[in-house]
Amino acid sequence: MTRIPDANVIHSRLRLRQLRLMLALQEFGSLRRAADHIGMTQPAATKMLHEAEDLLGVELFERLPRGMRSTPFGETVIYYARMVFAELSGMREELVALQSGNLGRVAVGAIPALASGLLTRTIATLKQSHPRLSMSIQVDTSDVLVQALLQDQLDIVLGRIPAGARAEELLFDSLGEEALCVISGAHNPLAKATQLSWAELQNMTWVLQQQPSPMRAIINQVFHNARVDIPSSIVETTSIMTLLSLIQQTDMLGVTPVSVVEDYPGRDLLAVLPIKFEARLPPYGLITRRHRIQSSAMQAFMNSVRAEHALSK
Repeated sequence: MTRIPDANVIHSRLRLRQLRLMLALQEFGSLRRAADHIGMTQPAATKMLHEAEDLLGVELFERLPRGMRSTPFGETVIYYARMVFAELSGMREELVALQSGNLGRVAVGAIPALASGLLTRTIATLKQSHPRLSMSIQVDTSDVLVQALLQDQLDIVLGRIPAGARAEELLFDSLGEEALCVISGAHNPLAKATQLSWAELQNMTWVLQQQPSPMRAIINQVFHNARVDIPSSIVETTSIMTLLSLIQQTDMLGVTPVSVVEDYPGRDLLAVLPIKFEARLPPYGLITRRHRIQSSAMQAFMNSVRAEHALSK
């Protein structure tokens, strides 16, 4: 097998048109249809594929009786080809934005616990300094957001790296950790207690995040460590506002980071119950793709997050 060349050889000799051909081959599974798709003849496409395989020193596609199928080497090249074209599309969008006088656009994902506090303050500050910066916000659990990030649907995630994520493909800039607490409505009889155990709360109705979020995993573990069955009456939601509304209007209980209670305008409508909660969530921070070039809009957003977080300490 030919030796795979050094990176500088690939940089200088591998062409974008070759990458386009590989993406078309992956999509259509036929050299003729792939060639038609990118506007070239089949013989020219065959020659271009051979040149790419000779350059890289590996077979990229397996020739089958009916069509073609990517090899493991081809799958790797296709994965990075998608990233290349995604970056070029991002470059084009940023150039258009700069030409029109905008800083650009940034797509942000945030976990619910940070959306109403740190994220809100960041957006307010950022729009003062960069009023024409375009932002889209998605609020969800870390597992959903990180998956969207890996699929290039988001630029940045303000959250946690979930268990099982492809951590080698991510960059994580830790901002801190959060303590958790059990809350009820201020009217709840439990709010007057001086000490509570997990067994006393087991039969209550709980408002919790959905599986398999990091917070839900911790809560399940806390009940397990206390040798208490997980509550059978549970309302699942990823919305902090839904949780807080249910807590205030019913006798349900919930678990939130302490910062959510401290930042909530209706703090006097809530009560933090006197129960020991030593478990902490994994660190939260800014999550980006490792190999993705950070646009001006991304850098402005992340710098603003860091500045707002430092002010809140």
